[in-house]
Amino acid sequence: MTRLIPWQQRLSTGTEDIQSEVIDWYRRTRHGKAYVPTMIWGTLQTEAYATVILRQVVEFLGVPDDVPAGVAKRMERQQVLYDSEYHYDVILGEQALYTNVGGPVVMRGQMERLLRDIGRRCRPGADLPSVALGVLPTTAEVSVVPKPGFHLHGDDRAHYELVSTGVDITDPDELALHDKVFGALRNASSYGDATKELIRKASAFWSSR
Repeated sequence: MTRLIPWQQRLSTGTEDIQSEVIDWYRRTRHGKAYVPTMIWGTLQTEAYATVILRQVVEFLGVPDDVPAGVAKRMERQQVLYDSEYHYDVILGEQALYTNVGGPVVMRGQMERLLRDIGRRCRPGADLPSVALGVLPTTAEVSVVPKPGFHLHGDDRAHYELVSTGVDITDPDELALHDKVFGALRNASSYGDATKELIRKASAFWSSR
């Protein structure tokens, strides 16, 4: 089954309510996976980075402007990163480290946050806190054709964020294919010291700007 809900409908009251919805998803999902090829995963974003993203959403879609409240909720959802009851496998595309969100100062702060809070733990199977972070290098050979970003919430839902609509997929056969694709992406991704080196390289890039 596939469900499509236009963003302007989901964001009809602003950005805070949907952030609360995401928090609820996280609290109900003990094990999630995310492939985010061109931007930083929302639950690892700094406040400055998240402010730019939500400001763009509000201005693009013309929804009510409650950006500070939405950002506060997005920061609140990061509490799951430090709860051993949860585990998230997250793969960023290397491009996510270079997509310019807010300019060099914001990007440098975002790279520093990744190195400080995640870099020392970015390996598969890390159990405290709850994120295993990988980066898919731009030149990595992947055994599947390029895919858009998606999230897997446990075993019962895949979620896509399209330009105008959020898409939820619940069919078990389709979910199995998503899990298979995620495995292929994970096999081609860098972890541990290799991931830290990619983030350091990006940090140096933004520091030079």
